[in-house]
Amino acid sequence: MNRRQPLLRVEQIEKYYGNQGAVTKALDRVSFQVETGEFISVMGASGSGKTTLLNCISTIDSVSAGHIYLEEQDITSIPEDNLAAFRRDHLGFVFQDFNLLDNLTLEENIALPLTLHRLPPHEIDSRVHKIADSLQLGDALGKFPYQVSGGQKQRCAFARAVTGGPNLIMADEPTGSLDSNAARILLEIMSERNRKSNATIIMVTHDPFSASYASRILFLKDGKIFNEIIKGEKSRSVFYHEILDVLSVLGGERPC
Repeated sequence: MNRRQPLLRVEQIEKYYGNQGAVTKALDRVSFQVETGEFISVMGASGSGKTTLLNCISTIDSVSAGHIYLEEQDITSIPEDNLAAFRRDHLGFVFQDFNLLDNLTLEENIALPLTLHRLPPHEIDSRVHKIADSLQLGDALGKFPYQVSGGQKQRCAFARAVTGGPNLIMADEPTGSLDSNAARILLEIMSERNRKSNATIIMVTHDPFSASYASRILFLKDGKIFNEIIKGEKSRSVFYHEILDVLSVLGGERPC
C-alpha cells in the first residue's frame, strides 16, 4: 500500500542575507512536513526566522539552499515568471495589515481571486456571498475597507484567502492588529474552517493564545527548529499552558 504523501515537505532549507562582508543566516537546515488538513503554528522570538520561513514557503522569498515541495512540486525551482500564477492557483494569504484594496468594496476584494481565475459572474457571486455569510460579513459586503472595523477587514482578508480553494493558507500574525474579541472571532473562524473544510493552515504568531488554536506548533530559535509540540486530545487551555512552558525555555515573551 502506498503511503499518502504530505501536502508540504520542507527539506534542509537555508536562507542567507547580506554579502561576504556581513552575512546573516536566517534559516539553518530547517526540515518538516505538513499533512493535508493540519493547522500549524510557527512561533519564536523576533529574528528567529519564522517570517522568513513563511516567505520562503509562499515563494515571496527564495531559499539559499534546500528544497520545498508542495504536492510533490519543487516550488524552489519554479521560474520567476511563473511564480505569480503559482501563488494565485495554490496559495492563500492573510497578513497582519489586511492588504485589502482600498478602492474596492469588501465584496470586490473577496471576489478578486475568483475574477483572476475567470469564473463566471454568477458563480463568483454565489461563492462570495456564501463565504461572506459564514464569516458574518454579509451586511458589510457593499462597504469599503475604511468603513468597517479591523475585525471585519481581517475576516474579509481571510475570506479572500480561502474563496479560491487554495491548497495551503498562510497567515502572518493575523491577529496582530486586532483587539482581543476580534482576534478570538477570527481564530474561531480559522479553526472551524480547518475542521469542517479540511483547510491546511500555517500561521506565524508570537501570541500563545492564538497559537493554542493550532494542532501542532513549531518553535524556531536562531533559524533552527528548537522544539515541536502537538495538541492531540488536550484541551486548548492545557495546550496554551504547554506553549507557555516552551516559550519560557525558549526565552520568548511570556504574558503576565
